Amino acid sequence: MEVRSEGVHVRCDKLPSPRIASSPVIQSPKLPAPAIARTRLQVWFIRLCSSLFVWTCLVQLVAVGEFWSPHLFSNLTNRISQITQIPAQGVLLSPPPLPPARNYTSNGFLRVSCNGGLNQMRAAICDMVTVARLLNLTLVVPELDKTSFWADPSNFEDIFDLRHFIDSLRDEVRIVRRLPKYFSRKYGYKPLEMPPVSWSNEKYYLEQILPLVSKHKVLHFNRTDTRLANNWIPLDLQKLRCRVNFQALKFTPKIESLGYKLVRMLQEKGPFVTLHLRYEMDMLAFSGCTHGCTAEEAEELKRLRYAYPWWREKEIVSEEKRSQGLCPLTPEESALILQALGISKDTQIYIAAGEIYGRDRRLAPLRAAFPRIVKKETLLAPEELQQFQNHSSQMAALDFMVAVASNTFVPTYDGNMAKLVEGHRRYLGFKKSILLDRKKLVELLDMHLNGTLSWNGFALAVRSVHERRMGQPTQRTVIPEKPKEEDYFYANPQECLCMGTNCDDLLSRGNLSKPR
Repeated sequence: MEVRSEGVHVRCDKLPSPRIASSPVIQSPKLPAPAIARTRLQVWFIRLCSSLFVWTCLVQLVAVGEFWSPHLFSNLTNRISQITQIPAQGVLLSPPPLPPARNYTSNGFLRVSCNGGLNQMRAAICDMVTVARLLNLTLVVPELDKTSFWADPSNFEDIFDLRHFIDSLRDEVRIVRRLPKYFSRKYGYKPLEMPPVSWSNEKYYLEQILPLVSKHKVLHFNRTDTRLANNWIPLDLQKLRCRVNFQALKFTPKIESLGYKLVRMLQEKGPFVTLHLRYEMDMLAFSGCTHGCTAEEAEELKRLRYAYPWWREKEIVSEEKRSQGLCPLTPEESALILQALGISKDTQIYIAAGEIYGRDRRLAPLRAAFPRIVKKETLLAPEELQQFQNHSSQMAALDFMVAVASNTFVPTYDGNMAKLVEGHRRYLGFKKSILLDRKKLVELLDMHLNGTLSWNGFALAVRSVHERRMGQPTQRTVIPEKPKEEDYFYANPQECLCMGTNCDDLLSRGNLSKPR
C-alpha cells in the first residue's frame, strides 16, 4: 500500500517489523503528525464508505429479490437471520424486521375508551384498529375500562405488549401513545365525544363518522362494544380484524411467562379440559339467574344488579331465563353434563373463572365427580399470583391462555371469553370446543332429575345434541336486521381460517356443521 502526503512517498508493505531492544533498529522516514492523522482519517473514511456501500447493495438486492421472486430469496434471508442470532441459551432472539410504515395523510385522531371485561375490550380494540384503517385516522392507544364491576386499574400496556402492538400494525395504521398537547383540554380544545352506532358497516363510518372527524380533527368513542358489524364487511377489513386479534394483541411478557408455566404444569400431567365455569357473582347478578341459590343469595344478587345503573334489566324471573337457555350452568349441572359427555373421572379439569359464587359449597358436587379439579390459585404459589391481585383482566388473561391451549374447552355460558376462546381455537386448527346447547340441556337435566329420563337416556341425548357442536368448520349464521342473534364474528372468523381469499373448500358440504 502506498501513502502520499506532502511529497513523502512511503511503501507501507516495506516497513520493518518491530525488533527486540538489543537488535539494530532501522529508522523509517518519519511523517509529520498532521499528515499521519489525515492518513488515518482517510483510511477510516474509505472503510466506512465501502461498508455502507456493500450493505446498501445487499439490502437493495434482497428487497428486489423479494419483489420478483420471494421464494428464491427466502432461504438467503433466513440464513442471514440465523447468522445474526445470539447463540447463547436463554437469550432472546432479535425480533423480526418491522413492516414498512404505511404512508398516508391522516384525517384526524381517533381516541377510544373500551368498556367491559378483558375479552369484550379485546374485540373492541380489533374493531377500532379496523375503523381507524378504514378512515385513514391516527389511533391513540386504547383506554381500558376502570369503572365497571371489576374495577381493574390496568392500562393497555399492563395487559398487552404495547411496543409490539404499535410496531406490528405500522403498515396498516399509525398508532400513538397519546394525543398531541395542542389537542388537550389544557389548551382549550374539546374533542367530539360520542358512541358509534352498534353493528355498523363501513358505509356508516365513511358517510357519517368521517365528516365529523374532518370537522373536529379528534373523535372520542366513549363506548366500543360491538360497534362493527359481523357480516357484509369487506374481506380486507375482516382479515385486519383477525390480524389484530391473533397477532398484534400479545400479552405482556410477565403474563405470557406465567401463562405458559400453567400450561406446562397441566400438560406434564396429561390431557386436560378447561371448564369456563361462569358462575360468578357479577354474571349471576347481571343475568338474574339464581337457580340453586338460597333466598338470601338471590336477594343479594338482586341488590347488586340495582347498584349498577348500566345493568338496565332489573326485574328478572330467573326460571324463565333458565328455560330459554340464557343462564350459565350451575356447578352441579356442569358435573352432570361433563359425565354425560363421557369425560373420565380421572381427567384434569381446569376451572377458568374468578371466585365461584358460594365457593366450596357449590363446587363440592363438581369436585366429587372430578377429583382432579385445579385452578390457577391451586397450581401456582401465592407469591406468583400476588402481582396480579386486584387486576381481574390480568388474571383473566392467564385463564385465556390456558383455555386456548387445552385439549378440550367447555364454556358453561356463551359470554365474551367463551366466544373469543372459541375463535382462537378455530384459528389454531379447529381444536375441540364443546359448545353447549343450554336450552336443550336444561330440558334434559330437569327430565333426568325428576326421574322421567334415565341416566343412559340422558347421556345418549346429551351426546347426540352436541355431535356437531365441537368446534368443527361451520358457516356463520347471518340474521339480517337482528345482529345480536346471529353468530359473532370473533367466535367464528371464517374469512381468516384458510389461506385463500375464501373458505369454500374448508366450508364444503362434507365439512359443514349444521347452523347453530
